[in-house]
Formats: sequence, C-alpha cells, structure tokens
Amino acid sequence: MASASYDLIVIGSGPGGYVAAIRASQLGLKVGVVEKAELGGICLNWGCIPTKALLKSAQVFEYIQHAKDYGINVTDASADFGAVVARSRGVANGMSKGIQFLFRKNKIDHIAGYGKLMGNKKIEVTAADGTKSTVEAPHIILATGARSRELPNLPIDGKKIIGYREAMVLENQPKSMVVVGSGAIGVEFAYFYNAMGTQVTIVEYMPNVVPIEDEEVSKQLEKSFKKAGINILTNASVEAVDTSGEGCKVRVKKANGEEFIDCDIVLSAVGIATNLENLGLEEVGVAVEKGRVVTDDFYKTNIEGIYAIGDIVKGPALAHVASAEGIICVEKIAGHHPEPLDYKNIPGCTYCAPEIASVGYTEKEARALGREIKVGKFPFSASGKASAGGVKDGFIKVIFDAKYGEWLGAHMIGANVTEMIAEVVVARKLETTGHEIIKSVHPHPTMSEAIMEATAAAYDEVIHL
Repeated sequence: MASASYDLIVIGSGPGGYVAAIRASQLGLKVGVVEKAELGGICLNWGCIPTKALLKSAQVFEYIQHAKDYGINVTDASADFGAVVARSRGVANGMSKGIQFLFRKNKIDHIAGYGKLMGNKKIEVTAADGTKSTVEAPHIILATGARSRELPNLPIDGKKIIGYREAMVLENQPKSMVVVGSGAIGVEFAYFYNAMGTQVTIVEYMPNVVPIEDEEVSKQLEKSFKKAGINILTNASVEAVDTSGEGCKVRVKKANGEEFIDCDIVLSAVGIATNLENLGLEEVGVAVEKGRVVTDDFYKTNIEGIYAIGDIVKGPALAHVASAEGIICVEKIAGHHPEPLDYKNIPGCTYCAPEIASVGYTEKEARALGREIKVGKFPFSASGKASAGGVKDGFIKVIFDAKYGEWLGAHMIGANVTEMIAEVVVARKLETTGHEIIKSVHPHPTMSEAIMEATAAAYDEVIHL
C-alpha cells in the first residue's frame, strides 16, 4: 500500500472542500484532496452551475417568445433541448477544469478515489479500479456533501421517477412533468421545463410553495407561476406513482380528496440526504446527530484532528455556506482567529423566474420573537427600470426593529434580485440602520433602488408610492 503525508487532507472537492483546500494552501499548508468524481463536487458539476446554464437558456427562449412585446418580430423560433443540455454540460465541464487549474496553481494534490477514515490520522483511498492506498495528515476535513433524498413511496429509478441529476441531462424533453416539492430545486426545474414547453404540475406538502420564504414572497411566486401556466397543488402529497404504463400515473392526496395526474416524468425534489455512509465515522467515533456531524463553532468534531463542513453539518445546505465554513475551519487550524459564522446573516437565493432572494428574519419570525417592527414594501410595478425591462412582477420587502433600527430581514422576488441581496448582507454585517440606507444615494434607474424605496416605505418616507 502506497502512502503519502500532508498537513491537511480534505475528503470531498465541492465548494466547501476545494475552497478549504485553496485557503489552506495559501496559509502554507501541504494539502491533498480526496475526490472520487469530478473536481468541484455537486455544485459545479451537477448543481448550482449547470442548472443556472439551463435556466439561462430558458430565459433566452422566453425573451424570444415575447420579443413582440419589445417591438421585435421573431418567427419560427424553436428550442433544441439536446443543445440546451449540451451547453449546460459544457459550462459545468469548463468550471471543473477551472478547479483543476486552481489546484495546480496552489500545489494541491488531487487524490482520486473514495476516502475512508482509518484512525490514527490515516485515510484509506479506494481508486476506481479497486486498488487501495493510504494517506495521512494531522488534520482531516470531511466535506462530502449531500444527494437527493428519496421518499419511501417515491423511489428514484432514474427513468420515470428522477432526481435533480437526471433532470439536467434528459435525452428527450418530456411533454408533461410532476415536480414533488417546491424548495429551490423544485421551483427552478419547474420554471425551466415550463419555459421550454413542458406541462408542469408542482405538488407541495406545505400550505405555500417555497415554504421557508416569507409568506408574501411565496404567494407572489405562486401567482407568477400560475400566470406562466404551471399547475400548483399545495397542502398535497404524492401517495404513489404507477410506472407500469408508458408514462406515470401519480396519485395525489389533497384536503378535499384524491387526484390522479398522468405525466411522462416525476421529479422528486424533496430535499437532500447527507453523504456519511462508509466514511469510517463509527469506527473512529465521530459523533453524528440527526444525520449531521456534530462540530464546534470552528467545525472541529469530537475527535482530535477531524473536522466537518458543508451539507454534512448543522446549518443551511448552501454552497456559499460551505465555502465560508471551509475558510473559517482552515484559518483556525492555521492558528488564526476567525469569527464564528453568523448563520442569521446567510443569504438564500432561488433562480427561477421571478428570482427569490432573502436574508434574516421573515415578518412572521420577527413578530414571533416579540420584536416591535417596521415593515416596508416596494413593488417592482412602481420601478422605472422594471417597467423598461418588462419585468414588473415582484417586490422588495424589508423589516427593521422599530426601537433600535436594526435591519432584521429582507425578502425579494423579481428579476435579478439574487444580485441585489448582498447589499443587505453587508449592511446587516455593518449594523447599518434604515435611516442610513435611506440617506445612501442609490443609482436611478436600477432595480436595486427598490431596496432604498422599500426602506423609505418602512419609515413613511417613500417617494414613488
């Protein structure tokens, strides 16, 4: 068995793992990354990046279909589904090659294979051909991410009942699809397939789509989706799927009885399951609780020298969270003094159309905490830039503490709001008050000035409403 020694070994090369590895190298550590598949993990190869490429193609197709609204005549436009998928895969491949370049630049070794903890700071690596080797380091970071969660009554077969990976690379565009679950993955694929011409039905167990968002945002998305032709069933659950025929017959339980829906494909988008199997956690004694590795504020587990970040630890399963955790973790290992991550100031973004972005407390959460609040809302229907762009759906909603002016939360739905939420994240980090936002001159005409207008509305100073 060949062996090699490092200062730090990372198992997993997603946005948590590869970022941790690069930062560790910058700090002078000798780093190896164990990865069984493509560098970049799910995010770059099967998640964040390729889905955004698909969504961009759908948006372009929508623009062409509505070109007449902008005074432009386009005839005989059609979508080449195979070419759309191929473009998405090309974008993902390019990003993965970018990580390869960054590894070479930072002198990081890619150790190809499946990593398993052996104790005594050693990792057994099983290569694709079955050969085994060992590597060792005083510090080991687990960054193995997550996969599609399967419901017992909705087993993914990869053909008629699919997860997000299959949804990105279908050979043929389905004529009809049922999407089970309306979190970020569910509504993004619902938008994509609907925009491409597939008849889409969303089935959501909770009373609102995108249930973790502010209720007004959820209601606006449902309104926009229905206007686009997407069928939405809330307070509903998929009880069974009959795949014995040519397509699928979906049995949906609703408050007023059952409904059967015929479709070509069922997409299961009911959350994620952590990748903790066969990592050797039990053998070395790493503590796990409710499917997540238990760590301290700097991602150290109960076992000396072993750390965990990303989807496998407590907190939102988001790429940018994993990256932040990775940087904090290795800076602590290197003897720096990083601040613990503020999980109440993590932005969440959903890239359907209209887009959704949020950070901090919802109005309901703020009131439940007993806070006296000021709420401001500015609709994009009153925005000059939104009107000029033909994207008037949506609004900006902001929530402030009435006594101290603390910015408690912001909730956005509309075009390009995922590019605008960072203003709120930075402002909250700097403890900026509403009055300071109102007095900060925002450029006109922009979508982002709606943040200032919504803030002014909270303090009864709004001009354009």
